[in-house]
Amino acid sequence: MKTIGLIGGMSWESTAEYYRLLNELTRDRLGGLHSSKCVLYSVDFAEIERLQTEGRWDEAGAILAEAAKALEAAGADLLLMCTNTMHKIADQVSAAVGRPLLHLADTTADAVHAKGLRRVGLLGTAFTMEQDFYRGRLASRGLDVLVPDAAGRRTVHRVIYEELCLGIVNEASRDSYASVIDDLVTAGAEGIILGCTEIELLIRPEDSPVPIFPTTRLHAEAAVTLALTPPH
Repeated sequence: MKTIGLIGGMSWESTAEYYRLLNELTRDRLGGLHSSKCVLYSVDFAEIERLQTEGRWDEAGAILAEAAKALEAAGADLLLMCTNTMHKIADQVSAAVGRPLLHLADTTADAVHAKGLRRVGLLGTAFTMEQDFYRGRLASRGLDVLVPDAAGRRTVHRVIYEELCLGIVNEASRDSYASVIDDLVTAGAEGIILGCTEIELLIRPEDSPVPIFPTTRLHAEAAVTLALTPPH
């Protein structure tokens, strides 16, 4: 079993989900008392969020690159960034180490293709919904990506930072997200990507009339598969 390195804390609410999922999935596949071999480097999200807001992505990337180096030194065989938004600097982090970084958008695209879908709605932070680093990665994999209108994007972003990252799960916010999802489906979305690792704390399959793609779970599933694949 390979050791999975987690760059977490963005926010710790979703990083806790990663830890739970990695261990549950490993137990389910191997049985008995098996659990995931993993190491975690958890950053201070307040520092990262400030750099995001100020557009200082290179500095945020440098922090996460140092985290990746620490995980490599601790024995990690593969790396996960437990955040969709910070995949904006995935190349910077990957270049700092000699271990593979499992890109979250790639694991998500694989899952969408496995369902035979092409046009998907994307929910996430404003950075993820509005910038090209994530949408472009999905598009390069042959997906047609739709995002909410400006008001919808503001709602989705606000709930992530003001509620979900603080562990607050609000029924009114679930209803707001469901409305945004309905609008995306009306616009032609065949599935909905929950493109922020905290959204799975709020949105359930029954909250969407089309399939949802929970990126945290998909990322964890792909990591466990890779960790349990014997070396060639």
